[in-house]
Amino acid sequence: MSASTTAFEPGSLVRGRGREWVVLPRFDGPFVTVRPLNGDDAFTTLLFPDEVEPADFPPPSARPEHIGDHTSAGLLRTAMRVGFSSTAGPFRALGSIAVEPRQYQFVPLLMALRMETVRMLIADDVGIGKTIEAALIAKELLERGEARRLTVLCSPALAEQWQTELRDKFGIDAELVLPATVRRLERPLRSDQSLFEVHPYTIVSTDFIKAEHRRAQFLRACPDLVIVDEAHTCVSASAESGQRQLRFELLKGVAKDASRHLLLVTATPHSGKEDAFRDLLGLLRPELADVDMRSRRGRELLARHFVQRRRRDIRTFIGESTPFPKDRAVRDTPYEMSPAYAEFHADVLDYARASVRDTSGSDVQQRARWWSALALLRSVASSPAAAASALRTRTATVHASTPAEADDVARAKVYDLTDDDAMEGVDAVPGADATIEVDVKDSPEAAQLAELAERADALRGQERDTKLKTLVKTVKGLLAEGYDPIVFCRYIPTAEYVAGELEKALKKGHTVAAVTGELPPPERVSRINDLVSAQGRHVLVATDCLSEGVNLQEHFRAVVHYDLAWNPTRHEQREGRVDRFGQRADQVRAVTLYGVDNGIDGLVLDVLIKKHRTIADHTGVAVPVPSSSDSVTQALVEGMLIRGQQPDQLQLDLGITEARDTLHREWELLSEKESKRVTKFAQSGMDLRDVEQELRRTAPAARDAIGKPSDIAAFVRDALGALGAPVTLDEEKLTVQPLPLPPGVRAMLGLKSGAAAESQRDKAKELVFRRDLPIGPREHVLHRTDPAVRSLARYVMESALEAQPEVSPSAKRCGVTRSADVRVRTVLLLVRYRFLLTLPGRDTPRTVVVEDAQVRGYRSAGGGREWLSDEEVASLLASSPDGNVLPEQVVRQAERAVAELGQVQGELDALGATLAEELYQAHYNIRKSAETRVRGLKLVPHDRADVLGLYVYLPAGGTQ
Repeated sequence: MSASTTAFEPGSLVRGRGREWVVLPRFDGPFVTVRPLNGDDAFTTLLFPDEVEPADFPPPSARPEHIGDHTSAGLLRTAMRVGFSSTAGPFRALGSIAVEPRQYQFVPLLMALRMETVRMLIADDVGIGKTIEAALIAKELLERGEARRLTVLCSPALAEQWQTELRDKFGIDAELVLPATVRRLERPLRSDQSLFEVHPYTIVSTDFIKAEHRRAQFLRACPDLVIVDEAHTCVSASAESGQRQLRFELLKGVAKDASRHLLLVTATPHSGKEDAFRDLLGLLRPELADVDMRSRRGRELLARHFVQRRRRDIRTFIGESTPFPKDRAVRDTPYEMSPAYAEFHADVLDYARASVRDTSGSDVQQRARWWSALALLRSVASSPAAAASALRTRTATVHASTPAEADDVARAKVYDLTDDDAMEGVDAVPGADATIEVDVKDSPEAAQLAELAERADALRGQERDTKLKTLVKTVKGLLAEGYDPIVFCRYIPTAEYVAGELEKALKKGHTVAAVTGELPPPERVSRINDLVSAQGRHVLVATDCLSEGVNLQEHFRAVVHYDLAWNPTRHEQREGRVDRFGQRADQVRAVTLYGVDNGIDGLVLDVLIKKHRTIADHTGVAVPVPSSSDSVTQALVEGMLIRGQQPDQLQLDLGITEARDTLHREWELLSEKESKRVTKFAQSGMDLRDVEQELRRTAPAARDAIGKPSDIAAFVRDALGALGAPVTLDEEKLTVQPLPLPPGVRAMLGLKSGAAAESQRDKAKELVFRRDLPIGPREHVLHRTDPAVRSLARYVMESALEAQPEVSPSAKRCGVTRSADVRVRTVLLLVRYRFLLTLPGRDTPRTVVVEDAQVRGYRSAGGGREWLSDEEVASLLASSPDGNVLPEQVVRQAERAVAELGQVQGELDALGATLAEELYQAHYNIRKSAETRVRGLKLVPHDRADVLGLYVYLPAGGTQ
């Protein structure tokens, strides 16, 4: 390495390629690693040593075209803070992420930073933002060097969403490890390499990696940070399926290394199964599996590793309100079958009864006939399309080796279980053909199935399908009232059929699209994006492949359950796609269609769905249905299929009544226990005063260091206004007429220029920035993380710091104004401080260059200077001008202030040293309970502060 390379110390300023840069700690190689003066790490560059020379930060120019008014100080200060991607505060991740966490989302982060090894169960309610909380912890650990590699274990259906969230919001570019991608990833590897070592960040299908040979390979090279999504599906819970057991074995292997960071994420950690909950906790810390949670010690131990909040806990948290929908309006809409459909249903029921009463064949064949009959009844209740498909498809249970295996294959799909296998394939139609022989085309049974399938085909359309007719009326009503709906169907053929019929029934200006499990996950997202990008109103028809993970609240306000699920948790998952943070409507709607004469829907609605709602309303806790619900559905279908009861007789069936009463008693007991458990063990019931006190102290300072929301709103308003665009700011949004903006700014905001811009007048007359989330399509939000806000800040910074001699930038580094808030001449200085922050890390210390922007001020006093307090500076920044200043006096005062910089430089540097001590203490306080995280912690100021801006305030009516 050349001597010239070592001459440039980290944090120093250099000049190269026609501009100034800040030197960063170097990579290996003969280069100088630099970052632009605007503090944006996205433009970090490697320069050759011979093209770099030392530089000093230039003082503000006192040329008339470079002197501005009082707003320049606020513009440049906010632009600087928005541009920071490596801030000096105690939260390292905040400056480099593209999302603004809510106050309550800092709680898991603070809890994590108090641990030597992070082991946490994040169990916040559906729609609160568990992904953000887990990813924020991961980003912080990676930024600090306390983790080097990351794996997210999740369902393959959620892998693409995790990849997008990590890349777009947290700057973590992760590879997908799925059956479709693993060969491509492994092909270039040597025999002694693992893809988990070559690719530091991965998102892995839990079901793909749980196989024994894959599991062993993964565990040998498992990253030091693992996030497990939907962790409740990975615990053994005694007599559950072999798939859950394999996942649990995988997680036990991951958790075995006590030094590995492990984050478990689930909205249903308990699910009424104490053993499963204990299994989850035992993965974090073995003693948690047996700890007495009734004791104070047990609760305190759990509180260190477990965070669970309901919406009511965080709707308002430490002075910040989070906009959730205030109400979910629920409606149950009945329908009766048409005469033709009722006749078809009766004939199918006769066939099913005969099938299950057939005692011929093996035990496996008899179980196959049983499950086929149930699947057929569910398909007929769903739609003619699903019925026809089921009647033409052989059931998978005929290939089972034992009755237990047949039950295991069929139970999850028929009973709509949600906590067992992944959601992939859940929407395929189960077959109704239970014949064992392959060549049975000429058998009487085959002929009967074929005839029934043809009759099902003839029932398509609103004339004979009254369920479809009811849906069309329901959807039209929702659209008329401003509620774009998602229609959830049980089976793929039903969704495709419903989408086609809705498209025929709705007028122009409405777009309908179907998304089912037949589409790969990326194509599902693409189809949804195409739908919501279309002009007019939107209707999405989907199967339960979208009932988890995919967030649809920005574009849809209602859910229609076209098919009644036999598990109320499935309804909760569907409605959770729109009823979550980011939903702009105060009220969301949920409509459930049910058949009053098909024998099962009415009872399922009363016994399961309505009971679930009642428990949730009374206790505030959505408790999953106990496993004994199987006995209720079993009694229902036995009444219909074995005892031959008609639909109106089932309500009086003694077996059904007893099963219902037993289920409700068990459910109520579980809900009472769960409600008490949440109060005792979740964060809403814990003593979080120390965490909240730390959060009250650190979060405002951290946000202030990168730009407060009020600063951002004023910045966007003033910056775009200075660039010539008419701007209106009210309590909800900022509206911009963008056509007058310079071409470079328009391009930065994603707008066209010239003739193309003229053609856009009718499509996008205004540019809208909302004050807070949620936002609508093609809107922005007044947060520092919004791409348009960051691009505007970069433009303002670069035009100010690298201003051309004859060009007048929108933000000026120098300003002179009159103010009634000062009695003597007062000067405010926008100062950037650079520090070398050394973090202990896990293996070796890590040193980074961090920055902080401060406004310092002094007033003339007795021939000297008196420095202003922080409160005086803030008050002056918020003041308005009072009177004009003569042009010649503006120049004279600006030149005088520039000349004084040499006299105040030493005092500014000393203030930087004091700031370094305060920042060090903030870093130390957050980590003081984890001894290894503060051993070796250092924060050293650079020896010279940079004066970015200089602003003179003269007394109103005076001449000083």
